[in-house]
Formats: sequence, structure tokens, C-alpha cells
Amino acid sequence: MAVPVDAGVTGYLDHVVVEKGLSANTVAAYRRDLDRFEVWLHESEIDDLAAVSASQLGDFVTWASREAGLSASSVRRTVSSVRGLFRYLGAEGLIDVDPTEDVASPSMPLRLPKALSVHDTVAMVESCDPGTILGIRDRALLEFLYGSGARISEAVEMTADALDLQTRSVLLRGKGGKQRRVPIGSYAAAALEAYLVRSRPVLLTKRKAGRVPREVFLNMRGGVLSRQSAYGIVSAAAQRAGVPEVSPHTLRHSFATHLLEGGADVRVVQELLGHSSVTTTQIYTKVTIDRLREVYAESHPRALG
Repeated sequence: MAVPVDAGVTGYLDHVVVEKGLSANTVAAYRRDLDRFEVWLHESEIDDLAAVSASQLGDFVTWASREAGLSASSVRRTVSSVRGLFRYLGAEGLIDVDPTEDVASPSMPLRLPKALSVHDTVAMVESCDPGTILGIRDRALLEFLYGSGARISEAVEMTADALDLQTRSVLLRGKGGKQRRVPIGSYAAAALEAYLVRSRPVLLTKRKAGRVPREVFLNMRGGVLSRQSAYGIVSAAAQRAGVPEVSPHTLRHSFATHLLEGGADVRVVQELLGHSSVTTTQIYTKVTIDRLREVYAESHPRALG
């Protein structure tokens, strides 16, 4: 049974709107991807979706990468939309074989995490004003993120009873509710103690009626510090220190990279970061090896030439 292109695509888009309840923006993205697919079908003189083969879809992926000039991520998204179209056609009994099953999306280039130098990290921390309530808080947050490798969500959700300054450790609740206890350094512990003694009690007086926050980090109104506000604190510190393109995750990347550069075992770093697989952690070893290569090239008399 033939499946006209227009009818097949329209039926699929109606399906994702009615049955899946996807947002207007998501449906519009599907529409753009399938418009591109329809252009290729027209240029290839294909008017029956049931006749499309896996080999032809491979040609489409090549066309999208070369002729349409799409990035790898855009091609992957487009292939995903086309795959959704053919799965819909299969579920409706309009095609016998799904040609997308053997079509691979282009691999994404490896994006190495950016890490700060120790100098830049310290400059960010020291940019916080130790004479103000918010400056004390901001320094504690920066020292904690860099000193524990915590995700920003783990930092803002951390409660006072999870923090043990005597043993200099903290119990973090990570992805999927998984918990891990990690050590924190003396600088982070000192900054947190200063915040808990001098800053947090003052911030608590700013809150309006309601529950007393159990979370450690508070905003200027005495409420729980949000992820967005924490991001702003990190960005502002980076701007004051003259360090470009810094996010809270950059401090986590720097934590891992500096540990590995200092000789830490990758398995230990995996535990500290809360990665379920060491494969995820090993990306940092690539960063470290690249840095070692730079030092070798700059220092060894017969490295270049």
C-alpha cells in the first residue's frame, strides 16, 4: 500500500499533537525537520514513504550533512524526527518494514569539558567581598563547589544536617536520589564555617513567615538559594576576576581535572563526582593527557622538530 508523503507526514504530526500532547515548539521543530526530509524526497523523486529503503535513508543522512550543511547535532535531531515518522507508519500498519532500524545517526564530536587554572579559580573565590553578608555567602558557595565537585543542584539542595565541618565532609544527594559522602578541603570548610556563623543567621532574619529553610545556602530574602541565583553568583565572580565562560559546572570540571593532574586515581574521582560509570569520568583523563602533551611539547628539547 502506497503512503503519499504529504499524507504520511501530516498524519504523524497530528498524532504527536493529539496523542502525545507535545508542545507547540516541539511540534514546530518536527515540522522543520520533516520539511527538510520532504525536500530531499522531492529531489530524489520519491513520492511513496512505503518505498523508502534503509540505503536511501543513508543517502539522506549524507545529503543533510553535506548538501544541506547541517551540523552533526542537527542531523541527529532530523534523523530522530524521521525515525519517529516511520515508527508511526509502522504502528499504524501503513508500512511492513521500518527502514530506519538500520540507519545510524552521525556521531557527535567529543566535547571536552573546560577547566579553569588554579590561578583563575582562586581569583574568582577571592573576588568575593569578605566584609559583606552576601560576599561571605558567595565565597562559601564557590569554595564548596570547587572543593567538593558538587553539582549546582546538589549544592543548593544541601541541608545543614548533611554538612559535617568537624570531619570536613558532606552527604550529597545526586541524580536518581543516590547519595554519596565526599570530603571537603580546609578552605571550603573555613568559608562555610564563616558563612554559617556570620552570614546565614543574618539572612534568616530577612525571611517572611513560613518554614525555616533547612538548606544551607540562602538568598538575600532568607529563602532557599535557587539554581539560577547560584549561577549568577558564579558568573559575577568570574566577571570580577576577568575569567570568561564560567558556569557552576566549570568548577566541577576543574575539581575533577585538578585532582587527576595531581595524581588521583580515576576510580576515586568517579566516586567523588557520583558518576555511575567510570567511562563518564574518563573524559577528564583526556583533558589531563592533552595538558601533559602541551607541557611536554613546551619543555622537552626534542619534542618538536
